[in-house]
Amino acid sequence: MTNPSKMDVVGVGLNATDTFIPVAHYPERGSKVEFRSAKVLPGGQVATAMIACQKWGLRTRYIGKIGDDSASELHRAEFARHGVEAHLFIAPGCPSQQAFILVDDSGERTVLWKRDERLTLRREELRKEWVVNARALHIDGHDTAAAAIAASWARAAGIPVIADVDELYPGVETLLRSVDYLITSRDIPSRLTEEPDLKKSLPALQKRFGSRLAAATLGEQGVLAWDGTQFHYAPAFHVKPVDTTGAGDIFHAAFIYALLQGWPLQRQLDFACAAAALNCTALGARGGIQSVDSIERLIAGGARHPQAYETSSAT
Repeated sequence: MTNPSKMDVVGVGLNATDTFIPVAHYPERGSKVEFRSAKVLPGGQVATAMIACQKWGLRTRYIGKIGDDSASELHRAEFARHGVEAHLFIAPGCPSQQAFILVDDSGERTVLWKRDERLTLRREELRKEWVVNARALHIDGHDTAAAAIAASWARAAGIPVIADVDELYPGVETLLRSVDYLITSRDIPSRLTEEPDLKKSLPALQKRFGSRLAAATLGEQGVLAWDGTQFHYAPAFHVKPVDTTGAGDIFHAAFIYALLQGWPLQRQLDFACAAAALNCTALGARGGIQSVDSIERLIAGGARHPQAYETSSAT
């Protein structure tokens, strides 16, 4: 068995097939609402992040599981088209993960999703050399046992682990002890610490799990991060949204890109906010992935939402 190539980033986590259904407004119960189209596009947290990193010039590897349906061919084709080294395990007789996403005229989306238990990536399916031959590991924690072993291998090899956590899956707290850059959705810090104030819950989260960084993405309010000493805040960029699907996935991808460039933390957060905002200007989780130059232009001259947080030490 040949040794795998050295990669910049390897991702272990979700892929999905998204059916986008644009509507004028979210339907009320019992109502009828005309939809404009129905378009099937690839998505999934880690899969999307790897596609974005590859587009920006990083060498990427993706590890995940798909069904044996037509959607699996879509995923294979997309990874191949973009040059991502994909290790895709097949669940026989099983549909790939799918979602139906209603997108209203404001760009806000409502997601209906289904994932068969047979799509769970098992820890014994991973190969250590896929993980340790990289400069960074990205996980979403859904298949917690597999993500935990990958993170432990990376931690032992001195490879930074970045986590995109938007749900508290069983066993996720054990996994988080091997995460260096914990970037969650807005509600996760309070759910883990029972503290609603982010300026208290983020420091508590960082101290509890020993991460280098604990951060929460806040939609139009941007991102707030705690590095163990002080807060860092980046307001979101103002764009006309078409679809907010994938904004968090692209935020994480851009953060990884910036981290591997060795940029200061504030620049990492600004770059991630700009990339996420631009992705919201087109339909689909990957529809608005822009070039690094385009992201830099938005940072240089783009309008931003009002600042929601002041940076300081913990309160």
